[in-house]
Amino acid sequence: MKFKLNSEKIKSTVIATFKQFNPVFELRNPVMFVTEVAFLFSVVMAILPSYFGLPVTGNYPEFYFSVIILLFLTLLFANFSYAISEGKSKAIVASLRKLRKETLAHRLKSDGTIEEVKSSDLRKGDMFVVEKNEEIPTDGEVIDGSGYVSESSITGESRPVLRIVGDSVTGSTTLTTDRIKVRASSDPGETFIDKMIDLVNKSTREKTPNETALTAFLAGLTLIFLIVTASLYPLSDYMGISPNLMILIVLLICLIPTTIGALLSAIGIASINRISKYNIMAKSGKAVENAGDIDTIIVDKTGTITIGDRDAKKFYPAPGVDYSDFVKYCLMASIPDKTREGISIAKLARIEGAKISEDDVKEYTFLPFSAETKFSGIEKADESIIKGALSAIERKYGIKDQYIEGISKEISSRGGTALPVVRNGKFVGVIELADMLKPGIRERIESIKKMDIKTIMCTGDDEITAQQISLESGIDEYVANSTPMDKYQVVLLEKEKSRMVAMVGDGTNDAPALAKADVGLAMNSGTQAAKEAANMVDLDNDPTKLLDVIFLGKQVLITRGALTTFSFANDISKYFVILPAIFASFSSLSYINILDLTNPLLAITSALIFNTLIILALLPLALRGVTFRPASVSDILKRNIGLYGFGGVILPFIAIKVIYMLLLAGGVTW
Repeated sequence: MKFKLNSEKIKSTVIATFKQFNPVFELRNPVMFVTEVAFLFSVVMAILPSYFGLPVTGNYPEFYFSVIILLFLTLLFANFSYAISEGKSKAIVASLRKLRKETLAHRLKSDGTIEEVKSSDLRKGDMFVVEKNEEIPTDGEVIDGSGYVSESSITGESRPVLRIVGDSVTGSTTLTTDRIKVRASSDPGETFIDKMIDLVNKSTREKTPNETALTAFLAGLTLIFLIVTASLYPLSDYMGISPNLMILIVLLICLIPTTIGALLSAIGIASINRISKYNIMAKSGKAVENAGDIDTIIVDKTGTITIGDRDAKKFYPAPGVDYSDFVKYCLMASIPDKTREGISIAKLARIEGAKISEDDVKEYTFLPFSAETKFSGIEKADESIIKGALSAIERKYGIKDQYIEGISKEISSRGGTALPVVRNGKFVGVIELADMLKPGIRERIESIKKMDIKTIMCTGDDEITAQQISLESGIDEYVANSTPMDKYQVVLLEKEKSRMVAMVGDGTNDAPALAKADVGLAMNSGTQAAKEAANMVDLDNDPTKLLDVIFLGKQVLITRGALTTFSFANDISKYFVILPAIFASFSSLSYINILDLTNPLLAITSALIFNTLIILALLPLALRGVTFRPASVSDILKRNIGLYGFGGVILPFIAIKVIYMLLLAGGVTW
């Protein structure tokens, strides 16, 4: 979602900028509130200089006027940074609101007939039918059928995605094929889009914990500098120097951290805006910042480390079992199985010549796959055909077979998934499901390791497959044969070590772990429970986005740290410019006049000009973020201190000297 300038947006940004001059708004930012009070006070002093004992001869009136203009611009640029960030959030909200429109829905009545109603009349639990090329009226879960859904209106991705039984669908997306039956999962006003609008709206108002802490710290510093500056008034008088309140105001504004104070809100809002570019909706700025502090990542194998669309590759019948019979058994067990694996097994079985229809398995009861049982299949009174994880089947039937174990280990050793099949309690063969590492996943894992983050993979696969995938991808630890409770326990164990934990999931059984993790990323195609438990939702349904979230979280923290370091470093330079100007009559202090600025008023003006312009200069960096390269915390700290600390000290000296010389060249002599 891009923020493109047009006349309306320019107008709204300008209006928002000037609205921020309201002291009630400025009060939430102590640094800028003090700056506004100083501006108003300077206006009064410029109007009544003699009342405040200010000199009115020579070039002093022009100096007072320049101070007023520069303080006004300082506030203007600070307010502009907030307004432009808020404008981007409003643009996101506006684009989401366009998706929220009234459509017709085909609601199923209790007698099985269909009635046409408005989408706003649908309630949680209602069932409705969506035909090919129709818009899905509200959020829900597919309970029958399958089809490809275009989610381009939300994600921008033009390629439709397959939605099968158990998957969730989002209102305002379009079914491009087939026919599905859906159970509504939300009431009007509580849909995914409604919640995203609310969340983005909130993101412009709520401060993150780190931002709140930094604001309090900046307020404390501002108070200290206020006391220090106020103490210079009697000190100047004691030293026989006629104290000039206007110069003391300039000193105060240049010494308090106006740079970071002006950009702080923009950084916080920009983090929400930037994450939306990844098609991720964060429920709070806190979630984004937590990502920057993550110590442990817990991921599933399928869809995160591997591509995830596991397709049936080959059938291995057990000794004594006819190949065609085994393929027929596999097809029978997979016809009612509407998972991606089940569909691929049925497809390969038909290619291999099996001719079983849905009518042939009508008498059977379908046993759906679950994370707890780890098997699925069909059964009736005198026959059962079950396919699933080797350990689960051995445990269920209490059987062992060396051939089946050998084939399963061989498949696992090359990174595939072995799916043994049992008929009437006896092994009849193994199905090989092929899965591949995601391109570039090893490099991304290595980047994570450079930041001292531990990676843990949870997978329902056996020990051999888990170990092989772990070695190939570079994962630190793995949990094989894992259940939803195992994931939750891993989160608990890591948090007991005082580690910040991130996790990705999409199922109802992932909800407890997602809720417990510091950063929980749910897939938009996942269940409602998973999306409610997580504090981020990925519209593209790409589990590897968790890595992008962590990089972004790090970038937000580094950006705030870099600009804070730069702001504090600036104060050192401005100190060596303004203090010599204040005490210019004392030759004993000339040694601190490093830049040899002989005109005190011009030196002070140059420092204030720099203090004002640096806010505007750093605004793009605050909105875009500091360039992030994966590295350890100590390396990042060294880089920040070296680049933004040392640079923050040197740049003002150079810039103020250049501004001073330009003012002299332009004929300004006060």
